[in-house]
Amino acid sequence: MSQQWQTSRFVLDLSKPQVMGIVNVTPDSFSDGGAHSGVSGAMAHAQLLLTQGAHILDIGGESTRPGSPAVPLDEELKRVLPVIKEAVKLNVPLSIDTYKPEVMQAALDLGADIINDIWALRQPGAQQVMVQHPSCGVCLMHMHKTPQEMHLDHMQGDVVVQVRDFLLQTTQPLLDAGVARERIVWDYGIGFGKSVAQNFALLAHQQDLLGLDFPLLAGWSRKGSLGQVTGLPVDQRMVPSVAAALLAVERGARVVRVHDVEQTVAALAVWQAMQASAADHA
Repeated sequence: MSQQWQTSRFVLDLSKPQVMGIVNVTPDSFSDGGAHSGVSGAMAHAQLLLTQGAHILDIGGESTRPGSPAVPLDEELKRVLPVIKEAVKLNVPLSIDTYKPEVMQAALDLGADIINDIWALRQPGAQQVMVQHPSCGVCLMHMHKTPQEMHLDHMQGDVVVQVRDFLLQTTQPLLDAGVARERIVWDYGIGFGKSVAQNFALLAHQQDLLGLDFPLLAGWSRKGSLGQVTGLPVDQRMVPSVAAALLAVERGARVVRVHDVEQTVAALAVWQAMQASAADHA
């Protein structure tokens, strides 16, 4: 598996876990909708996440919580482009959470580094944006059905095998078109059309996805499955979110996408100290 992630402006070192901090510029995200809307609010939050230790910023202008309505293209562009224009000046890896090829292209034209796509480039024209760009990073995520439908009809059968096969099938056309493997990261899509049991099966068997040479991104932060097993509302899920991120890293994830950056970074520092001590005494 590659220990590097090639992006537009940066080559990210995946030999150590990378923390992707979430910057939602949406009024209706499930966890922090409206909290960081507008350029000034989004940039203040981005600066805070960097201070807390985020390695990557992930900017999103459309909520993909279960049942959320689609956002028109013009509205998404209006939300995210002014933020991207300012965020690229921070000179840190910048990810854009979108599935619309027009938003992808506009973000990359402004200097964004990574496209984080819940549709895994299945929207018409999205794959072409990645093929035509010489070096941007891309995260391909597994999603069952659509954000509007996925909570109504969960997957059936062996979730790990289906997720693995899906990610392979969506990756191969990129490789065939000449996109370098080092540009591609996988996300197994916690909460996107999967039951609580299926989500935890993916975590338990996460290593079954690692033998295919693509680094994994894990997005457990504040998800509904954590609420189901703890009984905690979304605004009180920091501890289970950090626990899930740590378990994902222990099982081989190279990137964790989180709301609670400071606490996740602290937990990973403890894990890394343990890893270093184990290596010293091997």
